[in-house]
Amino acid sequence: MFDIGWSEMAIIAVVILVVLGPKELPHALKTFSHWMRAARKLGSEFQSGVNEIVRDAELEDAKRELQKISKQPISDKIEKAIDPAGDLKKAINEPIAETKAALSEPASDATVTADAAPEKPSIADMTATMPSLAVTTEAPPPAASPASEPALAATEPKTDKSLSA
Repeated sequence: MFDIGWSEMAIIAVVILVVLGPKELPHALKTFSHWMRAARKLGSEFQSGVNEIVRDAELEDAKRELQKISKQPISDKIEKAIDPAGDLKKAINEPIAETKAALSEPASDATVTADAAPEKPSIADMTATMPSLAVTTEAPPPAASPASEPALAATEPKTDKSLSA
């Protein structure tokens, strides 16, 4: 800070000792250290205030940047980064537009009205076109005969009439 060497400091100390005297020198050094401590404290407070102002300014800048980012959807930024000229978007959207146009046009050869119901093919028509899948009818299973009824009765649980009364 100051370009003072040890020899210059020694000369200053001798001058102060001669001017103040040995009795006042300890009191003068105590006062000098008090003022130096106060000056350092004031400097550190000033520095912390400046640091807080800088930090607040940086936070305000960061807040503004976040607000700018939040106004634009991230999908737009991704789209601009991946496809800046828009060639990919055109290549994807053209077939989709053609398909939508084809689906929106009514079919000219086979128009279906709401009143006319489509014909359902009969089973005979289906079996005629596909003989390997012809439906065969089987007789229903025989009904339970009276001879099997006692076997069913034997499997029923028996209840004790004395317990229920």
